[in-house]
Formats: sequence, C-alpha cells, structure tokens
Amino acid sequence: MNITLSVDEKTAERARAVAQTMGKSLNQAVREFLSKLADDESQAGTINDLAATAGGGNSGGARIHRDATYADRLQPKKRVRRAA
Repeated sequence: MNITLSVDEKTAERARAVAQTMGKSLNQAVREFLSKLADDESQAGTINDLAATAGGGNSGGARIHRDATYADRLQPKKRVRRAA
C-alpha cells in the first residue's frame, strides 16, 4: 500500500539523514516504524484484555492465609531411621 505523508522539508531531510546512518532508506525506516507501531498497538490491546480480567476471581469472602496454605510444606519432615 502506498501512503502519502505531509512533512516539512527540514524534518524530512533530518529523518533521511538519520535513516542513512542506520543504513536504511527513509521509506524503509518509516515502513519499519509503522510496522512496530501496529505491533505495539496489538500488544497493548492484549495487555488491556488481560488487565480487564485480572482479579476477577470470587473467594466468596473467605480469607486465605499464607501459613495455612503452606502448612504442609512448613512442617518438618519425619526422618525414617534405617536399621543398621
């Protein structure tokens, strides 16, 4: 797809010089910028979707305590002695 942009001449020349230092044409630099912009927007949408659903669980008002949750892991393990 071809797109026509309106940019003042000084900006275009500076952008062309920057693109040249990157080993790219101005066209290629703009194309890559637009591609990244589109990807970032897509990722932002995904992040917003996840954020909208985060914390949506319902514990029914029950309080969950860390110590009780991990009690079985906090108890010292019984050692089995082997007969000599």
